[in-house]
Amino acid sequence: MATLKIATFNINGIRARLPILLQWLETEAPDIVCLQELKATDIAFPADDIRKAGYQPLWHGQSSWNGVAILSRDSEPLEIRRGLPGNEKDSHSRYLEAAVQGVIVGCLYLPNGNPQPGPKFDYKLDWFEHLIRHADTLFKSAHPVVLAGDYNVIPTDEDIYNTRSWLKDALLQPESRACYSRLLEQGWTDAIRAHFPDERIYTFWDYFRNHWKTNSGLRIDHLLLSEDLAPRLRNAGVDRWVRDLPHASDHAPTWIEIEV
Repeated sequence: MATLKIATFNINGIRARLPILLQWLETEAPDIVCLQELKATDIAFPADDIRKAGYQPLWHGQSSWNGVAILSRDSEPLEIRRGLPGNEKDSHSRYLEAAVQGVIVGCLYLPNGNPQPGPKFDYKLDWFEHLIRHADTLFKSAHPVVLAGDYNVIPTDEDIYNTRSWLKDALLQPESRACYSRLLEQGWTDAIRAHFPDERIYTFWDYFRNHWKTNSGLRIDHLLLSEDLAPRLRNAGVDRWVRDLPHASDHAPTWIEIEV
């Protein structure tokens, strides 16, 4: 049985964490990778290093903040769009879409939204609305689609170690969760939750209060599958060992395998 391994990873600064990225690519050999929070301009993106590792990159950078990229092992991603339709005035680099190895891949970095209430939370919800509209178009297209990235949403209380310290956080607000639920109501499958229906799975552990060592995490990195891909889900996981490396990102790579 041949499978396609698709991963999402908020790298939290690709220049600072390039050695970690390259080590992970060599060790785990995903076929397709969605990266978020590059924190690098287009010209500063380490394309040559990634190509030497056997991956063809497509990227949408931004100085100091944001930035997304799609990497494909031994093949070239074919760009479809950068930025969400109807949101052309948005100056942030948060969405990149490409045809990759027979799948349409949408790589996204949804706004954090803190502090809330306020303009940053309003921006988060507005961006979410544009994503919901575009996702509906993608789902109805009947193409095989994966929407992968850092959604900055904790879908349920089962996706967080404890809600007490996060009750005022934008990631946990009812409005954020409602937007994520509306995505799923279109028919998308939350691949990690589908594969681990009864387990607490975390993808993010912040740098404060010893959260990594105490496994006080959140699940905010998601891979949503279109209707035809969902039955082909064969495996999923989180590469926690990457989070344990020195100077690691506060996210760990999260991945799925689909039958092809």
